[in-house]
Amino acid sequence: MSVLVVGSVAYDSVVTPSGNRQDSLGGSATFFSVASSYFTDVSVVAVVGDDFKSKDIDFMKKHGVDVSGLEVCQGGKTFRWSGVYSEDVNTRETLETQLNVFADFSPKIHCEQKRTPFLFLANIDPDLQFSVLSQMDERPQLVALDSMNYWIEGKNCSLNKVIESVDLLFVDEGEARAIAGEFNLIRCAEHIMRLGPQTIVIKRGEHGVLVFHGSVIFSAPGFPLTNPLDPTGAGDSFAGGFIGYLSASGDLSLNGFRRAAVIGSVMGSFAVESFGLDRIGSLTVADIDARFRAFTELSQFQPLDERESLLN
Repeated sequence: MSVLVVGSVAYDSVVTPSGNRQDSLGGSATFFSVASSYFTDVSVVAVVGDDFKSKDIDFMKKHGVDVSGLEVCQGGKTFRWSGVYSEDVNTRETLETQLNVFADFSPKIHCEQKRTPFLFLANIDPDLQFSVLSQMDERPQLVALDSMNYWIEGKNCSLNKVIESVDLLFVDEGEARAIAGEFNLIRCAEHIMRLGPQTIVIKRGEHGVLVFHGSVIFSAPGFPLTNPLDPTGAGDSFAGGFIGYLSASGDLSLNGFRRAAVIGSVMGSFAVESFGLDRIGSLTVADIDARFRAFTELSQFQPLDERESLLN
């Protein structure tokens, strides 16, 4: 199967306790598509300016990413973001956002893309996300959505309209609480599921993720790292691994979502090991397999059998 992602392709400038990087390739659609490309075919819809480097297009093509939907606006500049991370890299401050050609982005889905079975609506204006759904020839087998507090606060009605139309929602803890108006994450997930999605994935940074699938809750740990360099794109890389695996396996059962959560955590953990896409863009199958097995060891223990008790 294949995945269509609609989002941003950008240049990021970041400062972290470990160093800094200026104008590195980034954007939600970029991180997602590269992470997902290890598992499945990916097609990206985004917009860049004529300052976008040909080597960065070549980089995406090298990963098998279909860039036929990457619109290049002549006379315009590519979306740029800059920010600085705290000492523990868990929080960040945005220094500057230059939307440039992204300000007038109007996604146009090509004929071949309109029948893609898996759709990821990355973090963009919810009105644009809904317009993408409206352009599909038939409803995809799985529609997943990401958003942020900016849209939750500024376009709540539009965002709720999209949430009602998707199967899977990716949010962090703060976003889940803002949508639901609750503090407890279980109640947050229950509230959001009543809006429409059957599955809620709550990202908790270095503390892992919680997956709510119907009445079942699954927890995947964060991978312990000695020196995370740059968290930019970790959430999109997580989503790329998650959706990429589901697309490759076609397994939309509870067990499929459990494994997808761990694979997403694998890809997110690689993303933070370098600035930009350096690490996640240079992985091997052996790298991914080894870390997946390491995740298994993190939470593996001997369960009780039906007749056993811890107290006997």
